[in-house]
Amino acid sequence: MLAGADDKARAVVVVGSVNADYVLRVARRPEPGETVADALLEVYPGGKGANQALAAARAGATVELVARVGDDPIGRSRVADLLAGRVGTAWVRPTPGERTGMAFITVTPDGQNAITVARGANACLLPSDVEDAADLLGEAAVLVVQLEVPLETVVRAVELAGPATAVVINCAPWRQLPEYLLKRTDLLVANENEGAALSGCLLPDPAGARRAASAIRSLGPRAVVITLGPAGAVLVAEDLDLVMPAPEAAVVDTTGAGDAFVGALSARLAASDGLADAVAFGVAVGTATTEQMGPVPIVPPDLLEHDGSLGLRRG
Repeated sequence: MLAGADDKARAVVVVGSVNADYVLRVARRPEPGETVADALLEVYPGGKGANQALAAARAGATVELVARVGDDPIGRSRVADLLAGRVGTAWVRPTPGERTGMAFITVTPDGQNAITVARGANACLLPSDVEDAADLLGEAAVLVVQLEVPLETVVRAVELAGPATAVVINCAPWRQLPEYLLKRTDLLVANENEGAALSGCLLPDPAGARRAASAIRSLGPRAVVITLGPAGAVLVAEDLDLVMPAPEAAVVDTTGAGDAFVGALSARLAASDGLADAVAFGVAVGTATTEQMGPVPIVPPDLLEHDGSLGLRRG
């Protein structure tokens, strides 16, 4: 179900990761064995699950996050950040003896990033955690999952989703997905690298991305989106084959743009927007997020009042 559930179930439920992001702004990335000095360090709240949950909340959805943090000051700080962002944290549990997840990100002047993640407590999010939240998952309008937590937990979360729940899978970071997940997915979101890995197709341009999305859709998902950075995104579904151009942006940092995209479109699905409109909204929010440093999603107020005409082009 791609346009939200009935009036009793409007929440977006995110099952995923919570990190602290350590961002190094560098003139260039070091070569193997080389040290690059004069980096500028900034620390941000992060984690794909937390970022997507925050984006959905900023886009107007009621949001609950199912996650693990460490039993440490970073974990407590991240829970406070989420609460301040109107994300429900009743199912965000501390994990004794584990550190909260951390991501180490280098950003070059063109805004491009390279990311290494230490999963920490995210690796401790178990199927039993989502089973404890079974009622929540079963009543959600939209369930959002990514792949920074154990795959068996992702599978169990999707199994517990209600029949009226739209399942959105962000195939990041890339790993092979089991057939069950692909067939239960209402909307699969991938970037260019993930789309190429999943489809076996080259993605040199939007036309190639549309072919890749069609190939992925043949594996089971009802709809597939491949994000293309400044070129926007493509959407392929049973009755849709669209290119969504991105608005012009003064790109500062692409970190978190994909998460902002996923969270924003999930909020619009929960509000019963059509799929194409929800994806176009996600493109606009993801683009806005690139115009600041760090991964925290930006949802400009004018986008919250959009009329659905955010730029669609037939493929």
